[in-house]
Amino acid sequence: MSPLSLSPLQRILKYTALVSALLLTACLGSVVHIPKSPIAAPVTIPTVRAPALGQQWVYEVRNYFNGELVDVVTETVVEVGPRIRIARNGQKRGPLPDEIQEPSGMNLQDPNWTPPQRFIKAVPLWPEKLVPGWSGFYRTRYQVVGFPDNDFYWGLNIDAKAWNKVKTQAGEFNALHYVNTADFFESDDWFRIASNRRENAWFAPEVGRWVVRERSGEYLWLGMRGWSESLKEDYFRWELVSWK
Repeated sequence: MSPLSLSPLQRILKYTALVSALLLTACLGSVVHIPKSPIAAPVTIPTVRAPALGQQWVYEVRNYFNGELVDVVTETVVEVGPRIRIARNGQKRGPLPDEIQEPSGMNLQDPNWTPPQRFIKAVPLWPEKLVPGWSGFYRTRYQVVGFPDNDFYWGLNIDAKAWNKVKTQAGEFNALHYVNTADFFESDDWFRIASNRRENAWFAPEVGRWVVRERSGEYLWLGMRGWSESLKEDYFRWELVSWK
């Protein structure tokens, strides 16, 4: 249809939609741009920094879509042994659920999704081999933290992609980009008939943790006919701003 054939109201609506799309694109560009450049995989795989009491990481957590600063979260190692416990505190939200690894690098309690999950059998937090092209699939079940009476299916696929040089507010790091996917896991929300989650992360061995992490999810409720109608979970990005 030619623009000249549109009514004045149709022209206004079309112009408004175009401006909204441009503004959204501009917002997305400002949010997602953290400098990353490909680098060759190291000949010798770097050693992952071992956990120790007092180690600390501070992350800015932002809404991926509009750049809103959701919180600034400080994560501190408070227990070391067979079990690694990381206490978490938000500037806005105050004390947050702990992260628990058992052993180091194995995710026993993941506090970053809503609701927080405690796995029956721990799954890796990052690729077991820090080599591009490596992948692994892990089948387990989880409980909602604080509610041990029920457990739910969780299947996690981890794919190591490539080594990147990543520049965050905390500095410049050599990091392995990997992707986690959890397709068709069981939700504690009985009205959900299907749920998927995805995570992009850049893991820096010298830091012993990710320097950038992006998480999103989608799900279907009873009565929905396909993924075109899916509802979205929060889409957040964590960026490392300091560490020790």
